Amino acid sequence: MDGKLKGTLYALLCVVLWGLIPVVSKMGQTNLNNHQFLFWSSLISFIVLLLSVVITGNLSSFKENKIKDWVVLSILGLLGTYFYYLFLYLGYSKASGMEVLVVQYTWPILIVVFSFFILHEPFTLKKIMAVIFGFSGVALVLTKGELQNINIKNGAVIAFVGAGAACFALFSVLSKKIKKEPLSVVTVYFFVATMASFISMLGYSEFSLPSKSEVIPIVLNGVLVNGFSYVFWFLALKSTEASYLAPITYIAPVLSALYLIMFFNEPFYLVYAYGLLLVILGGLTNSINFKKA
Repeated sequence: MDGKLKGTLYALLCVVLWGLIPVVSKMGQTNLNNHQFLFWSSLISFIVLLLSVVITGNLSSFKENKIKDWVVLSILGLLGTYFYYLFLYLGYSKASGMEVLVVQYTWPILIVVFSFFILHEPFTLKKIMAVIFGFSGVALVLTKGELQNINIKNGAVIAFVGAGAACFALFSVLSKKIKKEPLSVVTVYFFVATMASFISMLGYSEFSLPSKSEVIPIVLNGVLVNGFSYVFWFLALKSTEASYLAPITYIAPVLSALYLIMFFNEPFYLVYAYGLLLVILGGLTNSINFKKA
């Protein structure tokens, strides 16, 4: 099979799974809170990924890590698989799913900002346009198009979701400096998320087993949405160029929006479509190489 075709198929599998995040988040938190849901999901993801490391023969890669490496990976794990998901799950359990979705997908736009300050990457006209498009979309959705009358419901929760998106953007920028075997690295990330969510669960909530209705979304989230989706993504990256795959990932928020409307009867205003379009346009503006196109 052609490399690009294979990469496209793997990427589409990822997109379909990533689009399910709002669904599993809402269905998995009928009785559990975000700390409890994150713990069970992260635990399953860690087990699945660790088994994948063993099966692929990469277990020895853990031994190559020095103390400094473990510290760096732990910090990245807290940013990308603990705080990001903790705040994201809080958002989907407390606020409007469409509003959370749009704020969630500001992380590709925030990567542009963090790359400028941390990696000293040039702030080109294309990147400036991406930032403007992205944040215009967020402002449009959160204000329902009435920019002169700002009245955001669940503003504190939405702010946490924005902080989570910032954490994931920072995680993505800092991860560019990690030159290790990716599957074992992600396994460490989810181990950190499991430990951190267990501690926060005991500190801010209590230990609780999932109800029967929550088991399926938790397993689905742990095994596929957060687990094997990473494996599919690595296979996609091995098959073809990341620049070719990047635009495909922006199908995920569109699918998420459709899932929210289909499964939860989320109210859909036309302004949501415009806002989502602007956020996706911002991501695509930064991803696509217009000279090659």
